[in-house]
Amino acid sequence: MVAPGGGGGGVASWPSEGELDVVRAKVVEISGRGAGEVRVVACPYRICPLGSHIDHQGGTVTAMTINYGVLLGFVASDDAEISLQSGQFEGVIRFRVDDLQKPIENPENINWESYARGAVYALQNFGYDLKKGIIGYISGVKGLDSSGLSSSAAVGIAYLMALENVNDLVVSPVDNIQLDKSIENKYLGLENGILDPSAILLSRYGYLTFMDCKGCNITYRRRVDIIREFLSAKRLPVLFYVLQAVKMHQVFFVMCILEENLARRAEHYFSEMKRVVKGRDAWARGDLREFGQLISASGRSSILNYECGSKEMIQLYEILLKAPGVLGARFSGAGFRGCCLAVVESGHAEAAAAFVRAEYEKAQPELVSKIPPGRRVLVCEPGDGARVI
Repeated sequence: MVAPGGGGGGVASWPSEGELDVVRAKVVEISGRGAGEVRVVACPYRICPLGSHIDHQGGTVTAMTINYGVLLGFVASDDAEISLQSGQFEGVIRFRVDDLQKPIENPENINWESYARGAVYALQNFGYDLKKGIIGYISGVKGLDSSGLSSSAAVGIAYLMALENVNDLVVSPVDNIQLDKSIENKYLGLENGILDPSAILLSRYGYLTFMDCKGCNITYRRRVDIIREFLSAKRLPVLFYVLQAVKMHQVFFVMCILEENLARRAEHYFSEMKRVVKGRDAWARGDLREFGQLISASGRSSILNYECGSKEMIQLYEILLKAPGVLGARFSGAGFRGCCLAVVESGHAEAAAAFVRAEYEKAQPELVSKIPPGRRVLVCEPGDGARVI
């Protein structure tokens, strides 16, 4: 849950000094260096309140970071070696920044080591000179399934920023977006676009990030390719390569030529585009009630028109809509696993969280029993973008 505060400015509450102290102490333990030498990359998770499933069709989306995420504590190595430990995974990773990294051929081989190697791969292939490695400790939010919060992009960006720091490389946020995209697309072989790293690197505390994804790479390919293949089979104009190219006066024509399920996909796209623009304007006016209503409408369209969501996630979405003080809710991600997000009035945040915990435990007792009690509902707020502390 995001409990809305002010409309910009201020200081983000994450990471706390206590969280930083834990990470620094771990790096001191494994490196033998002094606490004053340890730096920490704070890479937040991100949510997209509006703009679900339309970034891959060149649509516009909204995003913000939250005050939870990935922390990577590190010191510079004496040489080119990288040595890493994790708060979530066993073992120690060791390799050198001057080792030539080759793309992973089988996605099933991706593990927590892959993102560190992918960061080196991306920097190498963009021509950056790496001479020093890092000794580091990385940790996400323990006990939280961060699916739908772009945790993989947060991890990749954390490694990039740490390696850049120890090698005295000055890399802009825009360039780091492309570097993270290289990790995902070229090293890991995944088809993610720039939405996730853009949100993580460009968001600011108290602000809503608004992105035009025209020209971005396509993600969520199954539904996208179905539309493209259908249009190609019918020998329809190239105009419909992406729905973003369709002018609003042509919408009715598109609906007529599409089969029923594809027409619903198109309906989601066009209605979501309108919701994003209305949501941006509502946020600018400080009208969080309208903003929340648009989020809920986005959630309904994702379920009915885009046919996303598992039974368990749809139940959670419906419970959130009934919680006290909730202004709007929808899936965070595709809705087949992971999280739902809700915008809630600050004064009702704890009551809403208690309501959701109790009601969802009734609906899904076995599933809830597998989630640590302190991680079933998180009350959070908008955060800052990725940074080195």
